[in-house]
Amino acid sequence: MMLTMALLFVLYIAFAGALVLYLGGGILLMAVLIGGFSLVQYFYSDRLTLWSMGAHRVSEDEYPRLHGIVSRLAQQADLPKPEVAVADSRVPNAFATGRSKNHAVVCVTTGLMDTLNEDELAGVLGHELAHVKHRDMAVMTIASFLSSIAFFILRWGWLFGGGRNRNQNAAPIWVAIGVSLVVWIVSYLLIRALSRYREFAADRGGALITGNPAALASALLKIDGRMDRVPEEDMREQASMNAFFIIPVRGGTLTRLFSTHPTTEARVERLRDLERELETTATA
Repeated sequence: MMLTMALLFVLYIAFAGALVLYLGGGILLMAVLIGGFSLVQYFYSDRLTLWSMGAHRVSEDEYPRLHGIVSRLAQQADLPKPEVAVADSRVPNAFATGRSKNHAVVCVTTGLMDTLNEDELAGVLGHELAHVKHRDMAVMTIASFLSSIAFFILRWGWLFGGGRNRNQNAAPIWVAIGVSLVVWIVSYLLIRALSRYREFAADRGGALITGNPAALASALLKIDGRMDRVPEEDMREQASMNAFFIIPVRGGTLTRLFSTHPTTEARVERLRDLERELETTATA
């Protein structure tokens, strides 16, 4: 994970230097605009994500069992209790959102609660609390910032400097577009690799919070198996939220190749290794 973040840092430093060289002051306006958008996304991520999912915050009176599990796990993880939300969806899934430990929301779908027993549900909620504890929302927002600039230049770069270069050499903007293409492709792959590593870290962190890796492994297998029985229209509606979910909605070969999540098999194998590690430690 540290290697991936270091590679992103080096890539972005080189990218920033190339943009200043070829676009000059125009890049400043672009950075301010995209930076403003990123800040809005960061500070209002909880509201935007819940709205996208059709989810709503729920009280303890509405879902006492769910709130009880979240309260217990938050205490074990040494975290402030996050807000709890529920999405009325047949897709069995869960996600965490929010800009910090003090502004976090954990959301589960009704399909998830219908699929899992209490230990398995606690395992999934532990995974989401590990994301909160690791500040993954902030990490991924920062990691994606210059990638967003690269994508913006790819789509609209020919407009920037177009008037300036109408009667001059237009090479600088096309060089910047070419550099942006390379940076966007490489950062796309690195950010997804980083996301997969952070999912492994959240699995381990969640299993340590609950002390029950087997329950999370069982939950992942159940969720993965249940996906085959979810109607296609439900799957399509939620596919855009894959980066947030504990298990992404399935897609084709390319979707799996560039997935934000490791395979369920790889995650379960690591959880079983952790379970053996904990058993060995307990008997030592």
